[in-house]
Amino acid sequence: MGFPVGYTDLFLPKLLLQFLSFLGFIRKFMSFIFRFAGLNDFLEPEFSHDPTRPESVTTFHSVSADLIRELLPVVKFSDLVDPPESCAVCLYEFEAGDEIRRLTNCRHIFHKCCLDRWMDHDQKTCPLCRTPFISDDLQDTFNERLWAASGIADYYGDSLLVSSL
Repeated sequence: MGFPVGYTDLFLPKLLLQFLSFLGFIRKFMSFIFRFAGLNDFLEPEFSHDPTRPESVTTFHSVSADLIRELLPVVKFSDLVDPPESCAVCLYEFEAGDEIRRLTNCRHIFHKCCLDRWMDHDQKTCPLCRTPFISDDLQDTFNERLWAASGIADYYGDSLLVSSL
């Protein structure tokens, strides 16, 4: 089918496409310069899964995400029996040495870094089925640990607990 004949005669779309191509070239050039100079920290983070790339040290996690990380086990992919072929978050296939997290409620598994990134966005449910990470029997323990980690009890002391009773 193709484009109508009159489309190629328009000057504005050609100019716009050339301008966008030029901007893309500048972005790639600047990215190369920053990488060459060792200034990778000033670049946008890549959203693809790279198991060889270490996790950034300067990232900040919410307290609830840190507590969930403590409760969810990390195992090697090779230790699993009858696992899926790929991670549902990044769509990369699992390899024998990959660290994975298995969710306790729904039993879905993901790369550790993929699920950790999901939790960093304050998500507390499975990316596939939306089942909560924390099972009902662990919810009270999780809430107590979250309350203690928040430091609110230290600030208000026991008066907050007495007034709520």
